[in-house]
Amino acid sequence: MEGKKTVEHFIDRTEEHWKPILRQLRQVILSTELEESVKWGMPVYTLNGKNVVGLGAHKSYAGLWFYNGSFLKDDEKILVNAQEGKTKGLRQWRFEKGADIPINQVKKYVEEAIQNQKEGKEIKPEKTERKAIPPAFKAHLENNAILKTNFENLTPGKQREYLEYLHEPKQEKTVLNRIDKIIPFILEGKGLNDRYKK
Repeated sequence: MEGKKTVEHFIDRTEEHWKPILRQLRQVILSTELEESVKWGMPVYTLNGKNVVGLGAHKSYAGLWFYNGSFLKDDEKILVNAQEGKTKGLRQWRFEKGADIPINQVKKYVEEAIQNQKEGKEIKPEKTERKAIPPAFKAHLENNAILKTNFENLTPGKQREYLEYLHEPKQEKTVLNRIDKIIPFILEGKGLNDRYKK
């Protein structure tokens, strides 16, 4: 796939001390039935199209991201919630520089995550209240029938992404800049985040 990053490319671009850890973790995951892909620029391993585990590296640690890790038994309290009170399902298993990877234990966690996915154990996104259309954007929709039709033809999720994007800035100038930025995407029938997807 031309233009698409590979897992090898991701690992090659990480700091040298993370490479052995990432390679070992990858080998454990590849020994399971999960399918390897790259999403959001990072290795993600899926089962029937559902994200199960990811591989990543930051400044102070490298490790695994279990997308529905809150369902894992984790009797030894290994997993970390990166944003306590905010993150519901995602859990990380962090490794520091030079860490020995407990291969059998990692495989046990990955296999449990696979089983949980097969059983349908996953955090369902909460329904969020639809944001109002900002007045400046509403004016564009009222003055451009094609834009209005294209926006209305987007899925509710894609419409929500755009409205949330327009509600984030505090300054009207930023909102107007964002409107100018999103109009071409809407006219193409694309969602805000479509350009980041495979």
